[in-house]
Amino acid sequence: MNRSTHSTTSPAAWTDTERLPGLSDRAATRLRHCIEHRDAPRFTGRSGHRLTPLDIQTLLSDKVAYQRPDLNWLTPFLARCRQGVPYYRDYPWHLGFDRLPCTRRNDLSQNIAAFVPDEIDPGQLIAFETSGTTGHPLTVPSLPLVAARYHCFHERILGWHGIELQSLEGDTGVMLVGDQQRCFTYASVLPYWDDKVLLKTNLNPDDWPEPEARGRYIDACKPLLMTGDPRSLSTLLSLDFEHRPVAILSTSMTLLGGLKERLVRRFRCPVINLYSMNEAGPIAADDGRGQGLRLVQSTLQVDLLDRQGQPVDDGDRGEITLTGGFNPCLPLLRYRTGDYACLFEDTHGRRYLRQLDGRPPVRYRTDKGWLNNVDITHLLQPFGLAQYQLHQAKNGGLRLRFEGEADPAVLQRVLAQAFGPGCPVSIERNCGKGDKLIQYTSDYPGAHDG
Repeated sequence: MNRSTHSTTSPAAWTDTERLPGLSDRAATRLRHCIEHRDAPRFTGRSGHRLTPLDIQTLLSDKVAYQRPDLNWLTPFLARCRQGVPYYRDYPWHLGFDRLPCTRRNDLSQNIAAFVPDEIDPGQLIAFETSGTTGHPLTVPSLPLVAARYHCFHERILGWHGIELQSLEGDTGVMLVGDQQRCFTYASVLPYWDDKVLLKTNLNPDDWPEPEARGRYIDACKPLLMTGDPRSLSTLLSLDFEHRPVAILSTSMTLLGGLKERLVRRFRCPVINLYSMNEAGPIAADDGRGQGLRLVQSTLQVDLLDRQGQPVDDGDRGEITLTGGFNPCLPLLRYRTGDYACLFEDTHGRRYLRQLDGRPPVRYRTDKGWLNNVDITHLLQPFGLAQYQLHQAKNGGLRLRFEGEADPAVLQRVLAQAFGPGCPVSIERNCGKGDKLIQYTSDYPGAHDG
């Protein structure tokens, strides 16, 4: 839940006063237990909240503010964009909000610095790198306090399911689980949640003392919340452990109904589908009412637009377009996400996204087994591609379309080595001009199972 900065330096975690300022003895003891446990995974990096006492006080105030709607935020927000954000200064503001240009991920990817307001101190910035569904690599500017605000929204979402986070007892608050060949992992603490531990782990057996250690470690740490994408949550079902979290959050990819039912049967807790993205944070989540995904942020306007950038009629599908957000380092203005949905409002004013066409999980068949789409991202990361799409046909053949300066012969060789001779690879330099480029697709049988 905390997405703070990281490094791979080696001092003991409980003496890392730069990343973990104000570390209490209780928090240090909890960290030591998780890091030095005999079944602990190999943590590949270091991370910490970097929060000052003033930041923590501000965060506690934010939690109260985020629970109530803010009806008067849009006008001052637009004024700040017009006056203080370089990218928006030359917009035709006289035309009115609905006729302002839209932005896309490619705009952020090409010149992210132009979206950072003048008032932000560059020395305070932290950054997150993300590849995203559309294939535009992106560095998202942020602040330690912004990263910690994820907890406020997660607390609100869980409250919809009758779970009061602050009343839960336990030493480990959150375990984020991945299932990749390579994954940045760490242990940290959450000073705004009773000094509970935050663990980011990778379920790949190579990261553990032995495969069985994964289940034993979960039983030893007893995380109150577990979160991951559908692929890693599916792997959880194959592990032998007794612990049951109070809730599971599924992020990053579409959570299919069959997997959700299996998770609920196994863990007997709410399994909550969360629609979020690095650019905007949590956008909408299942609130248990069966109405769709309920909008989370009170200062994030969600519009549905047609191809011409105009609002669709009530009940019609349109492209999810965002304005506002809780990250002052990246104010979004008519930001087209490339995802499509319908918007519904119930009699109590709660707004929901329905029929969301987001980012489905995909796995790829190799000569030796399955490869997660995240691992493909790692394979292609060194080439600095501006955009790409990988498709696997029914017969196992691969087609990579990309934009960038990489050598196609080198790309072909890397993919051929990863997949084996049974998966022929073709490379095309042009991605095309579609409304949305889905980064990972497959027609191979079983590619969407899990």
